[in-house]
Amino acid sequence: MNHYPLTGNSSAKLTGIGTYVPERILTNCELEQMVDTNDEWIVQRTGISERRIAGPHEYSSDLAVQAVIDLQRRFNKEVDDVDFIIVATSTADYSFPSTATRIQDYFEIKRTGAMDLGAACAGFVYGLHLANAMISSGLQRKILVVGTETLSKITDYTDRSTCILFGDGAGAVLVEADTENPGFYGSSWFLTEGGEGRQLYRTALSEEWKDTQLSGNGKLVQNGREVYKWAVRNIPEGMQELLRQNQLGFDDIDWFVPHSANLRMIESICEKSGFPIERTLYSMVHYGNTSAASIPLAIDLGIKQNKLQSGDSLMLIGFGGGLVAAGLIVRWN
Repeated sequence: MNHYPLTGNSSAKLTGIGTYVPERILTNCELEQMVDTNDEWIVQRTGISERRIAGPHEYSSDLAVQAVIDLQRRFNKEVDDVDFIIVATSTADYSFPSTATRIQDYFEIKRTGAMDLGAACAGFVYGLHLANAMISSGLQRKILVVGTETLSKITDYTDRSTCILFGDGAGAVLVEADTENPGFYGSSWFLTEGGEGRQLYRTALSEEWKDTQLSGNGKLVQNGREVYKWAVRNIPEGMQELLRQNQLGFDDIDWFVPHSANLRMIESICEKSGFPIERTLYSMVHYGNTSAASIPLAIDLGIKQNKLQSGDSLMLIGFGGGLVAAGLIVRWN
């Protein structure tokens, strides 16, 4: 739990958003032909009806680029003067170079920093937190924050407990300095419990990298029951702590945007915290669990469904592999 007052000459604000999902749709009925499951069982336990799947030659950087193009088109924004590119992903094209450098190259951004960060499903919130700090301190003026995943490439489609959950997608936001209007609030919430990392992980392709009891052959492995319990136990407490740090109440929050892992999990979090599910944005119904991309996808759905309006306040909380969680309150301008 950390408090970061806005000490620079500028505050940071969101000035645009873009998203992209692959064309291929994988429905629950199709999964019935692949593993021992059925549509009713999946919907009842997860709320997911379908998910998008990247093509054989479509990677996380490709999805990210399309999300940025969508941002440019819809908000009439240029990115050739971006000071920094932050990409949150667990499915980078390569171990290195970073996915962020692929975005830099595509848009021919001449002078910019570029890095990937690894915080799994909390990654997008981590990226916004860093962008806020960098701009509020006066170090940067314009930052591109992207969450992008091709989880289908690391999903074991013989494991019915995980293959029903995950999908591919990307979301990008532009964070810019504003010397006149308030942007982000100045306080964030973090939780890290590294000892629970065994509940959700992906091993290296080669087990020679480390002497470990964890296995998976490079595929994603999850103990869904334990991750569910961890989130429902900790996220409501994180929501309250975030409100206390910002001296706010739930009535001051227009929309709650948690990581879209599982609709039943979100319903439990809302019930335990007391926040109404009717004021909660999520993206898993048609996109599945897209990890670092799930929050920007949910925000964009809120815009397209005419729910989210300019000036609305959003409580963003990402949580997942690590196990880690991160919360931030932002205002949609």
